[in-house]
Amino acid sequence: MLMRGSIDPMRVTPVPDAIELLKTRRSVKPREMTGPGPSPAELETILTIGARVPDHGKLAPWRFIIFEGDGRQRAGEVIAKVFARKNPGAPAADVETERKRLTDAPLVIGIVSFTKPHPKVPAFEQELSAGASAMNIVTAATALGYGACWLTGWFSFDRDVLDGLGLKPDEKLAGLVHIGTPTKPSEDRPRPFLSEIVTRF
Repeated sequence: MLMRGSIDPMRVTPVPDAIELLKTRRSVKPREMTGPGPSPAELETILTIGARVPDHGKLAPWRFIIFEGDGRQRAGEVIAKVFARKNPGAPAADVETERKRLTDAPLVIGIVSFTKPHPKVPAFEQELSAGASAMNIVTAATALGYGACWLTGWFSFDRDVLDGLGLKPDEKLAGLVHIGTPTKPSEDRPRPFLSEIVTRF
């Protein structure tokens, strides 16, 4: 597995450690993360890799929002206020759970997806590009030795929350990638057998 360090950008042949990383990568639950998170240089690397994805038409139909430090709490306040307003009978403990949605990991990256009218690039392809960006961010963070987890949740699809987080009316949240130092080894989950998901035409 690749750990923290430099990666040779000139390599054009498969690197065994990279293949092993892709074969063994797994998500780490945010509640099983702690600090430290990525350094500013590592975050720049992660975001650079997040922007290096298939992008038909060179439209760059995605952008990133960084939640770290107090920004995580401020985002949590937005989520909690919307939740409390829409669930007036909710126990205080439930509201507090919503308030802490982004506070487990030291860094959370929001991947914002938007589409642009284009005669050759349908909206679906642009949305897939945003998904590829999120996956690249997860993989890059893992390659640097961090735990990472791509999540959504009710608030990722709630227009009031999205407005409160600064998304424009035509923007969606493809997901939130939580990144931090794992506090324990992560157990793998069952994966599909290739015989069940592969056919030949």
